[in-house]
Amino acid sequence: MPRPPTGRRVVVTGLGCVSPLGATADETWNSAIAGRSGVAANTRFDIREFPVKIAAQAPDDFDFGELPAKEVRRLDRFVLLALGAAHEAIRHADLDLDRIQSDRCGVAIGSGIGGLQTLSDSLMVLKTSGPRRVSPFTIPMSICNMASGYVAIQHGLRGPNLCQAAACASGAHAIGESARAIERGDADVMLAGGSEAPITEIGVAGFANMKALSTRNENPAAASRPFDVDRDGFVVGEGAAVLVLEDLEAARARGAKILAHVLGYGMTADASSVAQPTEDGEGARRCMSLAISDAGLNPSDIDHVNAHATSTPQGDPSEARAIRALFGEHTQRLPVSATKSMTGHLLGAAGAVEAVLCVRALQTGILPPTINLERPDPECELDHVANKARETRIRTALSNSFGFGGTNATLVLGRAE
Repeated sequence: MPRPPTGRRVVVTGLGCVSPLGATADETWNSAIAGRSGVAANTRFDIREFPVKIAAQAPDDFDFGELPAKEVRRLDRFVLLALGAAHEAIRHADLDLDRIQSDRCGVAIGSGIGGLQTLSDSLMVLKTSGPRRVSPFTIPMSICNMASGYVAIQHGLRGPNLCQAAACASGAHAIGESARAIERGDADVMLAGGSEAPITEIGVAGFANMKALSTRNENPAAASRPFDVDRDGFVVGEGAAVLVLEDLEAARARGAKILAHVLGYGMTADASSVAQPTEDGEGARRCMSLAISDAGLNPSDIDHVNAHATSTPQGDPSEARAIRALFGEHTQRLPVSATKSMTGHLLGAAGAVEAVLCVRALQTGILPPTINLERPDPECELDHVANKARETRIRTALSNSFGFGGTNATLVLGRAE
């Protein structure tokens, strides 16, 4: 594996996650390998007039640290979710923030939409009560970078403060760009991930009217079914995940436990459609190829793929074609998991949650399943980890994230030796 020009290698030392599968990274992982679905009836608002009545909701009892009650009330849910994931990740990494150099520790938490509930609520106030009644916190609480900003404020982190807003690739881009920042020497530690809270009236209505969402309302747990011939759209989800990334030598110097290595990162654009991938998956193929090359590996060195696989009619075959095109004969020996079958689609947080699952797969040798895969689509022929977790020791894992606007991101993670 070639070293970056600075000689700095990037490792993962902490994980935090709030997802439809649990309030912590451990709960999320245990639910995933058990094949549990986080999809249920939507209880966030009155759904009677909505054609889509299901969602993948995160629990409310997550720990986001100490904040005044007044401040909590005005924070958008996507900020609170990010605070919860970051709080857990810092503790998991045993990161003593009083002893680190705060201007060498940064934050990059991506979000595809940001504070959608705050914006929706404020628009309602504007229409019913007039402009003078709109909260002065409307803009600060709705902009996408407020998750990164609040995490930095809460923990006094004065290094790079970034927000990747790249639709469903936001979380993966945040992790990749954070690794780049450490490699360049711009930071020693980065809290990197994604957060999203889109289960709002406008969010669900917008996606539903695009015909992007599953309408399997009568059986929510079976609604998200990537690669299955009966898939009919994704299930909107919410949550956040944050990984603590560090320079390897700095992590070793403080005695941190190395959970995984960040080996490679690739990014491309389809430059084709606002909402649909190309039929041949060429942008995805190039993205995976770049990430593998960045890691100094060959396609045959990849042991596991966590697919983007959202359960849409167009997206899943496109990604499957990209995988087959890149990996060739190795595809037959390359286990593929589609964990959105359990989490739903967390949009800007999806790539970060899936990176957490990849790290745990590397640690444990357990690959989470693709549930609801009852009739695999012949156009999506792969070595699916179907319906039941698979035990197999892996050295490398690749995670795909693709988003509206044709943005693509791929991460390659390696086992800690």
